[in-house]
Amino acid sequence: MKTNERKQVKEMYIAGLMSGTSLDGIDAALVKVCGSGLETEMEIMEFITYPFPKDIESEIIQSLSVENSNVQLICSLNFKLGKLFAEAVKEVCKKANLPLEKLDLIGSHGQTIYHQPQKENQFIPSTLQIGEAAVIAHDTDTMVVSNFRTMDMAAGGQGAPLVPYTEYILYRSETKGRLLQNIGGIGNVTVLPRGASLGDMEAFDTGPGNMIIDEVCRQLFGVNYDKGGRIAKQGKVNEELLAYCMNHPYIMSAPPKSTGRELFGKQYVLKLLEEFKTLSKEDIVTTVTMFTAKSIVANYQAYVFQKTTIDEVIIGGGGSYNQTLLEMIQNLLGNSVKVMTQEELGYSSESKEAVAFALLANETYHGNAGNVPSATGAKQAVILGSLTYPPKGSK
Repeated sequence: MKTNERKQVKEMYIAGLMSGTSLDGIDAALVKVCGSGLETEMEIMEFITYPFPKDIESEIIQSLSVENSNVQLICSLNFKLGKLFAEAVKEVCKKANLPLEKLDLIGSHGQTIYHQPQKENQFIPSTLQIGEAAVIAHDTDTMVVSNFRTMDMAAGGQGAPLVPYTEYILYRSETKGRLLQNIGGIGNVTVLPRGASLGDMEAFDTGPGNMIIDEVCRQLFGVNYDKGGRIAKQGKVNEELLAYCMNHPYIMSAPPKSTGRELFGKQYVLKLLEEFKTLSKEDIVTTVTMFTAKSIVANYQAYVFQKTTIDEVIIGGGGSYNQTLLEMIQNLLGNSVKVMTQEELGYSSESKEAVAFALLANETYHGNAGNVPSATGAKQAVILGSLTYPPKGSK
């Protein structure tokens, strides 16, 4: 489609792709979108999680390690993931009974290999997401928007969090102050005051989400995660371990801030388990679950509640299915704030971030800025992402 025709588009079918820090697969959402900006109307048509083959998961884990990664591995994995992302798009369209040729656009976040929001010695702020857009565009014959984080960082931001713009479109309220808390591998919150404008919004990573809980479960129980929070329900919180975790300098550092596997990944967990090896396995899972809950609420208390009245905390991401974690958050907050999930508003907790990148792709396509400078620290609002055309041009 030519540039001068874009504004005539009333309805678009867009696939959003997200592969996050939890490494549980590729989240693919198929969304029907009308309009853009504050006029956006959206319908989620289908959502799937396309699992990583074990060998690809192992290669991703190796690529994430500063000690074990290498350039040839990342170079190859970039193209392998491009193929898998394309397959995820085909699968979600097939499940929705949408012919691939009717798909208008793909928004692919990619797999983060390294995210460095601040300067460290000779290393400047930078970020790298892989999953080659040219491969996705070729294999689906559809235009792809990718590399969403880089322009925000070029403008002086941290490249994260990027979901706030879409949350403003979908969740703003004139009568309720809301916190949109995503609990994926990492926890991040978007602050939506009552009647907020875009400039009123704040967002930041609160710290670990499921990442530490999942790794502890893998190390101690041989399972990938604590389903429903059942293991955490069996143990007790160890105050010494909890204090050790809460002492991490990231937790109470002031926003804007973002983090990832670099701080709270496998190496952090192995050190923690060595330090507290005398505790029962259940108590460790219970305590690191409380760490996620307490790090979230402590950030609210330090950086949100003093200046904004909040009525609801709306939780999305895989952590929303951990009932023990949700109970901990509600107990820490007390009765003055209601904790609820995306489902209670008619949305899907699992699909939230994949949907967000479909909507961000729509904004990029229409030439609209997609970052929120008050959330990322960028000097200005910027159009996010890189456009990759399919072999024969745009549909």
